[in-house]
Amino acid sequence: MSNPEDPSSVKLESPPPSAPPTADGGVEPSPPARSSQFSITRSWRTEDFYKNGALLLHGMGLLFSFLAFIIMVTNQHGDGRNFDDFEEYRYVVAIAILSTLYTGGHVFLQVYEQSTRKQMFSRRNLALFNFVGDQITAYLLISAGSAAVPVTNSMREGADNIFTDSAAAAISMEFLAFSALAMSALISGYKLSNQSYI
Repeated sequence: MSNPEDPSSVKLESPPPSAPPTADGGVEPSPPARSSQFSITRSWRTEDFYKNGALLLHGMGLLFSFLAFIIMVTNQHGDGRNFDDFEEYRYVVAIAILSTLYTGGHVFLQVYEQSTRKQMFSRRNLALFNFVGDQITAYLLISAGSAAVPVTNSMREGADNIFTDSAAAAISMEFLAFSALAMSALISGYKLSNQSYI
């Protein structure tokens, strides 16, 4: 029977396993915490979500701006009225062209970067350009649509025909393009606020 006071009979508990030593005698660092891996994965998914959202909104802005341009330019009828006779409608066409070029360039750039995994501009500069460009283009779209609404309403009071209906459709397309770019400006502002300036 072992004596409890005998030191040889006491079982020593083994120390907890430690990280294996490296070749130079140091200790290998412990693997990163699982929470940091989840946060990195979550940030990647969030960034992809905002990229896809911005691409979708710019694509919608491109579609609506192009439709506004086509509808207004083809608004020529045999009753003698032409969109070119009204300054407000010429303004609608000019802003539709500008918005089509801006959103088309954005869609091309985003598709190119996502397909090639190459960035043509730095993230900070691109976020700043997107934020300013989206806001300016959205303001011009809402300005052109608002300027053309009173003229269209006054003409519809006298005679509501295909000319006024086409003008109203083009104005509606510009308002939809404005909505898409206004939401895109929110995403651009969020991206810009998350950029590091250090």
